[in-house]
Amino acid sequence: MKLGVVGLPNVGKSTLFNAITSAGAQAANYPFCTIEPNTGVVPVPDERLDVLAEMYHPRKSTPAMLEFVDIAGLVKGASHGEGLGNRFLSHIREVDAIVHVVRCFEDDNIVHVDGTVNPARDIDIIQTELILADLETVQKRETKAAHLVKNGDKRLQYELDAAKKLSGHLNQGKPARTCQLSEAEQSASADWFLLTQKKVIYAANIGEGDLGRPESELPMVRQVREIAEMENSQVLVICAKVEEEISQMEPDEKQLFLEEMGIGRSGLDRLVQLCYALLGQISYLTIGADEVRAWTITQGTRAPQAAGKIHTDFERGFIRAEIVSYDDLVANGSMAACREKGLVRSEGKDYVMKDGDVTLFRFNV
Repeated sequence: MKLGVVGLPNVGKSTLFNAITSAGAQAANYPFCTIEPNTGVVPVPDERLDVLAEMYHPRKSTPAMLEFVDIAGLVKGASHGEGLGNRFLSHIREVDAIVHVVRCFEDDNIVHVDGTVNPARDIDIIQTELILADLETVQKRETKAAHLVKNGDKRLQYELDAAKKLSGHLNQGKPARTCQLSEAEQSASADWFLLTQKKVIYAANIGEGDLGRPESELPMVRQVREIAEMENSQVLVICAKVEEEISQMEPDEKQLFLEEMGIGRSGLDRLVQLCYALLGQISYLTIGADEVRAWTITQGTRAPQAAGKIHTDFERGFIRAEIVSYDDLVANGSMAACREKGLVRSEGKDYVMKDGDVTLFRFNV
């Protein structure tokens, strides 16, 4: 999965990116500090891998990976090239989902591009620019499809219908992801790569003094959550500055600090959980003397396609999948013990993979 971190300048984007990836992206108190998108690939925290590594003592343990892209601050007029807008809009098209960082703290020492802190206005600025960019794309598609349909090419009727619906929806200032399209219309418009079609996690970036306070005492965070609920998006309340400090700690020190602060889990753990839920992702596991590994797949993936994640030959020559649940494997101590108790299942081509399936694929090419 590839996630784009966006927001206005000086809202804490690069600080959050640093906290998540420990990649050291430059962070400074002026707009457009980030010009080229910084990219960081981070492991997905998964305690199950640690347990399996203790059981099998493999040569290596490989978690699933997430890629984060820190995209430079957008400003009003970005859809028409203001700031460095057009370049950054193109970077957003390449990601699977958006992490929209929204400033929810006051600090006279950190300038705001619009002079004051107002989460609802800031979200609207970004969303408006993305909508305007999408509207331009949709209107071009509509013009082309209308011309071809008029000339007898009825194959593009669904594309024309989708364009008309989306155009009206976007003109109302609403993102494409909230537009009700039929299955055929969704299919016809799938390759348009609309910016506002992407799912969003709003990262409400609070100040250090607000950590641990209930949301009822954080009016800026409430603004963000109300907007997210209207469009069925997710919200992550986080202090990017503190998360950046946590990311530089040793594991034992980090855990102690999280407990003392009452945070419980790091921002990365919580963000990964939201990303998986938002994009419908799960992980299956493979074990062996060489490696224990987590593989990310989409919910609903069947066994042959899951096998193809490892190698195309596995999918092409798929015979069956031998599967035991992670909980059963840990409870019984070994695959051999699970086989004796009949807990290892032999599944065919129609089997839909489940999160935590410990899997051995049988194939023949």
